[in-house]
Amino acid sequence: MSPFWVTAFLDSAPDHHQRGVGFWQAATGYALSAPRGAHEEFATLLPPDGDAFLRVQRLHEGADRVHLDLHVGDPRRAADAAVVAGAVEMVDRGDYVVLASPGGQVFCYVDGPAAQRPAPTVHPDGSAARVRQVAIDVPRASYDAELAFWHAITGWAEHPSSVSADFRFLVPPAGRPLQLLLQRLGEEAGPARAHLDWGTTDRAAETERHLGLGARVLAVHSHWTVLADPVGRTYCLTDGPPG
Repeated sequence: MSPFWVTAFLDSAPDHHQRGVGFWQAATGYALSAPRGAHEEFATLLPPDGDAFLRVQRLHEGADRVHLDLHVGDPRRAADAAVVAGAVEMVDRGDYVVLASPGGQVFCYVDGPAAQRPAPTVHPDGSAARVRQVAIDVPRASYDAELAFWHAITGWAEHPSSVSADFRFLVPPAGRPLQLLLQRLGEEAGPARAHLDWGTTDRAAETERHLGLGARVLAVHSHWTVLADPVGRTYCLTDGPPG
């Protein structure tokens, strides 16, 4: 069951949740919704136009992570199909189902409505940026199986990268906010995990903006820059289009 929308969740440890949320709110320029959930642990980053595709969660315990919400018409049916494809079901909450991919990447099936992709944020200098991609980082031993799994449950078109043979893109139909990048890591084994990638029209200028908000640069490559936000969460600014 192909998702009609994907939301990326920034899940944070409780001791620095608010600091992390403040950075991402400032970096995106999005408003923050009122908290919700039994413990007020969830909130949404609200773009000025279009439907939300970024949310935050304060974890009860555990380390920072990114997880995905896949929006479908029937979460229970989609979860059953994902288990057949290799997922492990963790819990059925009734209105959503929590699972893990074969490599251990957490994701949920939800049925929340969404349809309109937000426009990129345009800065006063005319440059533009938007979170455009969830990169799933996979150790070498489990890469092929993980790529096959995400291709199977999304049904999205698979494309190679012109930058690296270790990158494969899963590209949704036009108008969706996020695509997936499956990145093969140098390490042989370990769990899959995810980070967010921004598309930018001026990577250098966007980097300076993020540094001014408290991020730090970890590495600069020919087509992307790796940063850490003020609480240490890794993400990338890329030369990919933000639209």
